[in-house]
Amino acid sequence: MSPLAHVLALPVKAYRLIFSPWVGFNCRYQPTCSQYALDALRTHGGLKGGWLAARRIARCNPWGGCGYDPVPGNGEARDEAS
Repeated sequence: MSPLAHVLALPVKAYRLIFSPWVGFNCRYQPTCSQYALDALRTHGGLKGGWLAARRIARCNPWGGCGYDPVPGNGEARDEAS
């Protein structure tokens, strides 16, 4: 992970450690938003991974979707372009 990704992962890890046990399992998506954020940061780095995580968190609302929503892979964008 890039240094920016490490910095952005700290609040996510703190949320998972401190608040997640109190909130309980109420996630609409699989993987959970916090796991999605960590996977996106690990896969895509700080900028793109942070953007993907922010988009996912914004979609997590009563009018948003639900279900399986994995982090897009590095090769997926190249496959769509060709």
